[in-house]
Amino acid sequence: MAWLHQLMADWQIIADLSFADLVLWLPDCEGNGYWAGGQMRPTTGPTALPDDLLGTFIPVGRRRMMDEAYGYGRLVREGDPEWRDDVPVRVEVIPVRRGGRVIALVARNTNLLGVRTPSRLELSYLQTAAELTQMIAGGWFPPAGQRSDHADSPRVGDGFLRLDAAGRVEYASPNALSVYRRLGLDGDLTNLVLADLTRDLVPPRRRPDEETLSAVLGGRADRDIEIATDEVALIVRSIALRPLGERIGAAILLRDVTELRRRDRELVTKDATIREIHHRVKNNLQTVAALLRLQARRMDQPSARAALEEAVRRVGSIAIVHETLSESGEEHVDFDEIADRLGRMVTDVSGIGGRVHVLRKGSFGVLASELATTLATVLTEILQNSVEHGYPSDQAEAEGRIVIAVRRRAARLHVSIEDDGAGLPAAFDLTASSSLGLSIVRTLVESELNGQIEIGTAQRGRGARVQLDVPLS
Repeated sequence: MAWLHQLMADWQIIADLSFADLVLWLPDCEGNGYWAGGQMRPTTGPTALPDDLLGTFIPVGRRRMMDEAYGYGRLVREGDPEWRDDVPVRVEVIPVRRGGRVIALVARNTNLLGVRTPSRLELSYLQTAAELTQMIAGGWFPPAGQRSDHADSPRVGDGFLRLDAAGRVEYASPNALSVYRRLGLDGDLTNLVLADLTRDLVPPRRRPDEETLSAVLGGRADRDIEIATDEVALIVRSIALRPLGERIGAAILLRDVTELRRRDRELVTKDATIREIHHRVKNNLQTVAALLRLQARRMDQPSARAALEEAVRRVGSIAIVHETLSESGEEHVDFDEIADRLGRMVTDVSGIGGRVHVLRKGSFGVLASELATTLATVLTEILQNSVEHGYPSDQAEAEGRIVIAVRRRAARLHVSIEDDGAGLPAAFDLTASSSLGLSIVRTLVESELNGQIEIGTAQRGRGARVQLDVPLS
C-alpha cells in the first residue's frame, strides 16, 4: 500500500511525459479480476479517458493485455489502437513490481487523434517516460529515499532537463532554458555540466551544501532542492533514470518560484504585524486593568470597589486571549490553555485559590479568535458568579471545586460549568435576573455566539450548573 501511494504521488510526471492517461488497476483479492484504484490525466496533451474509471471492475479474461502483464510480469502493448468514441487510443499495460512480485498494473492510454511528427521536446519526453515505465516494471520506481517536502514541487511543463550519466545536459526544454537565463546564463544549456554551471550562477550562501548540490544536479540523488540568487528562486527536482537497474542519467524538473517566495515573505511580514497588533492590544488592556485597579484602591465605598474589580477581571480575560494570539501568530488559538488561565485568575483574584479549585474535563480545541474572545468573557463571568455566590467570603472555611466539562459534537460546542457551592436562590429566573454579569453572559451567548444558555441546579442536587451550546462556525 505504501509503495502504491508513493507511485501515485509521482505518477503525474509519467502522465505528462507520456502525453497519456494512467489508470491504476488493483488485483481482486479473490483473483476474479481488477479494480480501478486511481486515475491521472496528462496536463501536456488531450485525455483519452473523459470518463472517471475509479471503482470500475474488469473480470479476468475480458482484457488479455492485463492478464498477460499481471501473469508474466512484463509490459504489454497492443499492436493496433483501440477506438473509443471515434478516438484512436493506444494502450500499454505496465506491471507494478514490489518485493519481487507484481502487486498492481498501470494502464497507459494515449490519445492518437491528430498525431504528427513529434518535436525534439516530445521525443525527449517520450524517451524518459519509456524509461520510467521500465523502472516501474523492474521495481525501481518510485525511487526510495527522501520524499519531496515542497508543496510547489515542479511539474514537467515548468522546465525539463535530461542529463547523461556524467551530469551533462543532453536536452533542455525552452522553459528550463528560460529559468536558467533568469539566473544569469548566456547561451545554451546543452553539453554543460549542470552542477558546475549552477555553482557559477548561484552564490554559495544561497545554495545547499556542496555534497547535496552535486548529488541532485548530477542526477545521482532522487530529491529536490531550492536554490536562489538575490533576484530569482527556483526548485530543482532530480529523478535518476535506471531502466535496467543501472543509472544511465537523470530527468531534472525546474520551477521558477520567485513570485511565490515574494508572496511568502509578504505573508511572514503580515503575520508578524498581526502578532505585534495583538501584543499591543494586550499591553493596552493590561494598562487599562492596572488603571482600574488603582482607582479601586482609592474607592471608599465597597460596592464601587467591587464594581471596578469586576471590570478588571473582564478586561483581563480579553487580554489573555490577545496574549495567546500574539504568541501563536495565527487567528486561531488553543482555548484549553486560556480556560485554565481564566480559572486560576478568577480564584486568585477572589482570594479563594487555595480552597476552591477549577477543573476542566474534555477539550475546547482550537477556536477562531472572534469566538475565543467572546467565549473567554462569558467563561470569566460564569466562573466569577460561581465563586462569588457559591463560596461567599463570610464562609472562609468552605472548600469546593468548579468543573468545566467540554464536548465538541457535530460542529457545536457544549460546555457545562458546575459547582458544589451554595446553589441558586429560590425561584431563580435568568430572564428576570438583575445581575450585570448574567446579563452580559446572556447577551453574548445569544447575540454574539448565536447559542443557547441554561442555568439550573447541579446534577448532584447541590450547587449550580450553567450549560452553553454554541456553534463553532
